[in-house]
Amino acid sequence: MKVAITSTGELLTSAFDTRFGRAAKFIIYDTKEKSFIVLDNKEQVDSPSGAGVQAAQVMINNKVDALITGHLGPKAGKVIFAAGIEVYQTDAESVEQALAMYTSKALKPLKGSNVDGQWV
Repeated sequence: MKVAITSTGELLTSAFDTRFGRAAKFIIYDTKEKSFIVLDNKEQVDSPSGAGVQAAQVMINNKVDALITGHLGPKAGKVIFAAGIEVYQTDAESVEQALAMYTSKALKPLKGSNVDGQWV
């Protein structure tokens, strides 16, 4: 299973980024292989609009099964949920902590977006 986690950096110890569309990085952790890749999100961070929808497409293109983030807007949420990607919300301090909360089933799934409009 591939789990995407919003991050400010490139390590599991990096700070968790509460933003989805404008998160600095995405760490995609493979729970089966116990390995991860890092995707830079600079293109969406610098985008004047549509960052969430563009980031959602990145999740789809990378065949992500679940997403852990802090805030998910309605447009990005529509794309994410239509793709069948599970979304979990947290305010973890690090990517590592968010992943541990996910694997211990301490996170509850989101059923829809949790912010109105653009989250900056």
